[in-house]
Amino acid sequence: MAISRRMLLAAGAAAGLMPRTGLAATTVLRGEPVMAEILPELLTPMLGFNGTTPGPEIRVRQGEALDVRFENRTGEPSAIHWHGIRLENAMDGVPGLTQDAVAHGDSFEYSFVAPDAGTFWYHSHHRSWEQVAKGLYGPLIVEETNPPIVDHDITVMIDDWRVEQDGSLAGGFGNMHDFAHAGRLGNQGEALASRSEVRLGDRVRLRMINAATARTFPMEIAGIEGRIVALDGMPLRDPEEIADIVLASAQRVDVIADVTGDVMFNFPTADGPLELSRIKAVVENAFPLGGEIGPLPPPVLARPSDVSDRELSLRMQGGAMGGRHAGEDIWSFNGVSGMQQEPWATFRSGETVRIALVNETAFAHNIHLHGHHFYEISADGSLGALRDTTLINAGESRAIVCVFDNPGNWLLHCHTLGHQASGMKTWVEVKPPPV
Repeated sequence: MAISRRMLLAAGAAAGLMPRTGLAATTVLRGEPVMAEILPELLTPMLGFNGTTPGPEIRVRQGEALDVRFENRTGEPSAIHWHGIRLENAMDGVPGLTQDAVAHGDSFEYSFVAPDAGTFWYHSHHRSWEQVAKGLYGPLIVEETNPPIVDHDITVMIDDWRVEQDGSLAGGFGNMHDFAHAGRLGNQGEALASRSEVRLGDRVRLRMINAATARTFPMEIAGIEGRIVALDGMPLRDPEEIADIVLASAQRVDVIADVTGDVMFNFPTADGPLELSRIKAVVENAFPLGGEIGPLPPPVLARPSDVSDRELSLRMQGGAMGGRHAGEDIWSFNGVSGMQQEPWATFRSGETVRIALVNETAFAHNIHLHGHHFYEISADGSLGALRDTTLINAGESRAIVCVFDNPGNWLLHCHTLGHQASGMKTWVEVKPPPV
C-alpha cells in the first residue's frame, strides 16, 4: 500500500514535537484514548500514553533503575513491553507468559534496571497488532554514562497509519487478508522528531525508531554528513557510512552527523523521495564541534563461545502463496503455530546457541527475541551487528548467535504484529545458573 506524508501531531504536543518526561521516584504511564491530527484539520481517535501518541519520551541513565506505574484507562486489557531491554523476566510485559494482562481501571508496577545504553522503546504487548496500530507506544532512551558530545540528541519515531478520508482510523484490525500477507500497511506515513530546528554545522545524534506494526521503511536522510553508530541500541564496533538504511518494524538506527542543510527524512518511491519530516536548519553554528565520529562505548555482554554449544533451525512457514504446513494457523515456526505449553527450546544459562532462521514464505519477517541481543552472522561467517530484531526477506536465510544468559521465559516472534497474532510466535526457556 502506497503512503503519503502524515501531518505532525497536534494533540498535546506543541509544534509537533514529542513530549518528554523526567524521572520522578515513580513515572506514571497512563494508557488512554487520545486525539491526534493525522490528516490536516481532522482529529483521529486513537490510543496513547499521558494524553499523546507517541507517549512521552522516557530517559534514564545506564545502570539506573526505572520505576513505572502503568495505569490502564484504555477501556480494554493491556500491558507494556520494554522493547530491547535486557531486564528481569517478570518485568517483560508479555501477558500469558510473564504477567497477566492489566484490566481496564487497574495498574501494574514495572521496576527494572536498564543495563545497556541505547535507543529502545515501549509498547503494548496485548492485542499489539491493534493497540500498537492505534498508537499505544513511546520511546525509551538509555543514556551512556559518558555520552558522546553532540549539540542535540534527537529522537525520531517513524510510523504509518491506515486512515479514512474523514480522519478516522480504518477498521479491520484483525483482517485475515492483512495477516496472511504483509501485515497492516498504512496509507499515511510520519517521521516525528523531538526537535524542529537545528543550526548549520550542529552535530546531532538522530535516534530513529520504526514503530509501525508491519511496514519496513527504507530511509534516505538529506542534510547531514556522518556515520551510523548503533543498530537496535547496540553500538557498532566500527561506525558505518550513512547509506541504505532499512528499518524493519521494531528496529532502530542511531546516527551521529553534522548538519549541512535542512535535515529531511525521505521514503524512496518509484516517483521520487517522499518527505516524511524535516528539521529546519536555521542560522549557523559559529563554533561547530567537528572532528572524527568514533564508536560509542561497547556494551558489556557475554562473548559467544568460538564453538556453539548447540545449533538449531527455525523455519518460517505459511501465509498467502506459502503452501501447506503442519500448523493450525496462518503462519508457523517449524510447523507449529502459536504458543505451546512447552518451550520451543530450553537453554542452560550462558549457553551459546547458533540459530539458522530460514524464511520459506513469500513475505519478509522481522524476528524479535525478548530479553537478549544476538549477533547476526555475516556472509564470511564472522560476528556481525548485535540486534534484537533481524529482517529475513522472502526466501532468504540468516544465522544468528546468542548467549542465552538471562533466566526466564522469553518470547520469540515475528514483529510484523499481524503475523505474530496468526501463528508466528513461540517461546524459549533459559534456566537460571546453578547455585
